[in-house]
Amino acid sequence: MDENLVKFREIYNNCYDVVIRSFLIFEKNLAVIIYIEGLSDVEGIEEYVLTPLTKNQTKDEPFNELVFNKLPVSKIKKIQLFADCIESISSGNPIILIDGQNYALSLGLAKSEKRAVEEPESESVIKGPREGFVESLGVNTSLIRRIIKSPALKIKTMKIGKYTTTTVAITYVEGLVDQTLVTEVENRLKRINVDAILESEYIEELIEDNPYSPFPQFLSTERPDVVCSNLLEGRIAILVEGTPFSIIAPITFFSLLQTPEDYYQRYIISSLIRWLRYLFTGISLFLPAIYVAITTFHQEMIPGTLLFSIASARETVPFPAIVEVLLMEITFEALREAGIRLPKQIGSAISIVGALVIGQSAVQAGLVSAPMVIVVAITGIASFLIPRYVAGIAIRMLRFPIILLGSSLGLLGIMLGVIAIAIHLCSLRSLGVPYLTPLAPIQKSEVHSVLWRSPFWKMDKRPHLTGSYNKYRQVQNLKPGPEKGGES
Repeated sequence: MDENLVKFREIYNNCYDVVIRSFLIFEKNLAVIIYIEGLSDVEGIEEYVLTPLTKNQTKDEPFNELVFNKLPVSKIKKIQLFADCIESISSGNPIILIDGQNYALSLGLAKSEKRAVEEPESESVIKGPREGFVESLGVNTSLIRRIIKSPALKIKTMKIGKYTTTTVAITYVEGLVDQTLVTEVENRLKRINVDAILESEYIEELIEDNPYSPFPQFLSTERPDVVCSNLLEGRIAILVEGTPFSIIAPITFFSLLQTPEDYYQRYIISSLIRWLRYLFTGISLFLPAIYVAITTFHQEMIPGTLLFSIASARETVPFPAIVEVLLMEITFEALREAGIRLPKQIGSAISIVGALVIGQSAVQAGLVSAPMVIVVAITGIASFLIPRYVAGIAIRMLRFPIILLGSSLGLLGIMLGVIAIAIHLCSLRSLGVPYLTPLAPIQKSEVHSVLWRSPFWKMDKRPHLTGSYNKYRQVQNLKPGPEKGGES
């Protein structure tokens, strides 16, 4: 006991929140309980540990069995290594050292403050579940278990981070996922050797296939329904302690342009909105570059009346079109970031008012033309239609090199940019799955899930990602309607 206490006091030197308390078990044997104040349930320690163990021994039983029988704690574990003791204490589970015993008892009495389950602000929907993940891993896994109640749902955990020892959970549905995919994820996570994991983005950057691509190769979400829908399609979810954002893999480019609400409203409406989203994603990427290219190199493509209107608007502007668009785009991006970083009550108001005031002032001062303000405004609105923030950032980043190509080579430069982006997307992989699946390589049976949203009674096949898979997720011929031969 004395040697063990010396070791623990050295480890937790200058740690005022670590409590080391001695007491007598059954008024005979010396014991010490060690826990961290704020992480452990102090009331539970007093009620379920100290009170029953400090009473007189009333039964003639072996000492070890009597200790276990006297502790009304659901989770008790014997540990014999200092590293395991430190991990237990750091997790909020107190340990008991007993004089004369070569082991410690880890008690499941962890207690931590948890944020209430709320609607995720970054992925709000008009129709659908309102629950979002929180920072507690236990709460997040329980939210998934509430939806997928089958024991086929498997959750494997590991500790990553030298100082944080963050718990990372790999979640999948056995029988639906390709086991080689699970093994690949485990191997990539085991290779990580860093000081700390503070957010899921740390994991994402350390296990992705192409670290130099602007496009995200994993889907980040804080919605349990999104995680469950992807698990049921044979994907894997990675949950990290301390963050509400989970990682889903593998994904495709089209996964970034879909929202949960696509499947919570009628398929005709969802398909139309999906096409609108595709259209405005293209507008967000190419509209400023096309405007610069046409006004600089291809004026013959503009109708005469519109050409005169643009020329008269730019008559007092001292800068070429490329300077105009870069000035407005950089200002718009700065206002967008300022609106995000400022307090919520004033952020949106400042960003909107700032854009209106600066745009109007720039036009009146003759620094930019009115058509350019309209083009930048439409581009900004189009970027808001991209449902995933990280995908929107990638499009916003690529917009600037496309603008430079359009200003230097015209429409030919824009086409070169399109070809370069297409080649890059075709070369990307997400855990080995081609990024443009099911269009490249073509998978005819799954193209419909990209071009439109099929009705549920037609979605009988599960997406084919890697290896062998469970092909059907529902019985066929579920088309609704009156029974044939029945009464009308």
